[in-house]
Amino acid sequence: MVTTPAIVVAAPSSGSGKTTITTGLIGALRAAGHRVAPFKVGPDYIDPGYHAVAAGRPGRNLDPNLVGEDLIAPLFAHGAAGADIAVVEGVMGLFDGRITDAPGTGAGGSDQLGLGSTAHVATILGAPVVLVVDGSGHSQSLAAVLHGFLSYDASVQIAGVILNRVGSPRHELVLRQACDRVGLPVFGVVRRDPSLAVPSRHLGLIPAAERTEEAVAAVDAMTGHLGAALDLPAIVAAARRRAVADAQPWSPAAAVSPGASATPGGEGADAHPAGVPARPVVAVAGGAAFTFGYAEHTEMLTAAGADVVTFDPLTDRLPEHAAGVVIGGGFPEEHAEELSANTGLRADLRAHAAAGRPIHAECAGLLYLAAQLDGHPMSEVLELTGHFGPTLTLGYRDAVAVADSVLFRAGERITGHEFHRSTVAVAPDVEATPAWAWRDAAGHATTHGIVTASVHASYLHVHPAAVPEALHRFVSRAREVETDAGARGMPRAGRSPDGRE
Repeated sequence: MVTTPAIVVAAPSSGSGKTTITTGLIGALRAAGHRVAPFKVGPDYIDPGYHAVAAGRPGRNLDPNLVGEDLIAPLFAHGAAGADIAVVEGVMGLFDGRITDAPGTGAGGSDQLGLGSTAHVATILGAPVVLVVDGSGHSQSLAAVLHGFLSYDASVQIAGVILNRVGSPRHELVLRQACDRVGLPVFGVVRRDPSLAVPSRHLGLIPAAERTEEAVAAVDAMTGHLGAALDLPAIVAAARRRAVADAQPWSPAAAVSPGASATPGGEGADAHPAGVPARPVVAVAGGAAFTFGYAEHTEMLTAAGADVVTFDPLTDRLPEHAAGVVIGGGFPEEHAEELSANTGLRADLRAHAAAGRPIHAECAGLLYLAAQLDGHPMSEVLELTGHFGPTLTLGYRDAVAVADSVLFRAGERITGHEFHRSTVAVAPDVEATPAWAWRDAAGHATTHGIVTASVHASYLHVHPAAVPEALHRFVSRAREVETDAGARGMPRAGRSPDGRE
């Protein structure tokens, strides 16, 4: 059996510098000749973008809240294929996770491990933890902090410490002594260096996809700095002490296998009219405005029988022969003027929806389908108005589908995640069908999002591996509508990415 060496980078609290340390560690290991598989605990989209730049392969998420505990090990094995070491960045503090309603409902029945916490994922993987400590506020008392983390739950194996934001040599000596007192080795000391900071804005770090050259330069700086500061052989040795063998890897093809029509050459493969692609084209929005997406999404769309084409809504028209459109999360409010100026694509999307071709929109995609965003005309597929505001909406939602749609069937239940500072309002004279219903923190029933005959749009981010039937359903709908349109000789609204008719 294969056991991919793995290390989990955690911290006592948020703001300790995990992302910088993790990104630099991934880059340094790669520079040393390792094939590194990068992961992030939780629903975060931004950190995996920096991991991907450092590793040269996709950054992936491991979130038991979104996909369930049973899928974590298979998704890890899938993402680690071909790697000789995996680096997993934690979320928040080591034991911070989703608060459960009843005692005994945490990982393995333990109330100590928050559901979906870094500790929870580390125990599932059997991977040792390296604790990143922000040394700027610590002295001898660090020993007591570390003792607490070591004794809190015996199922979590803390292998060592990285001391971050350390001041003088004297400060380093005191912190090392504190680590020695509790028997934890120090795997590296990182000095305070403002140049290692990554620019942030209202939802966290600026995505790597928006800062392509700057992101590469930032990752190079982290790689060089951390490569010199860390004891890489000691970290690799700790990673090799992982206690659990790899699970059977998760398979996109197996996940979306309910129908033979999902595969090229399967049932119905000869039913396509002349000129209609046997595999429907699903256009996925990318570029600087739409950077949020899970790597498994395009893998599953492809496995379900689609040809996935990426387009940039800032500059492109809808790709040629697009039978389905996916518009994920991102920052449309930062690019509203450019998005509004692309009138050709806005018209393409309206025609696409009117023809019954499916559209799946999450968060930023919901805003882009609206009539306007803070006064800037958007695609006008939905009669909504979007506004950016000061209030952050954040958290997991246990939701139920209100109506049948191009993705879900009424009554289907999922766990998703919200993360936005904008709001949308339906036009007063419009009777909209909501996409989801759930109970808020006060227990009050609420509805959210919007569903039409061809559109499913909401703020809720859903991990595709948790809803394979929805991906299969979406691709099947795209194929059916395209086949029907081809049989009736209907024109297609889409254009090639360079704007050709």
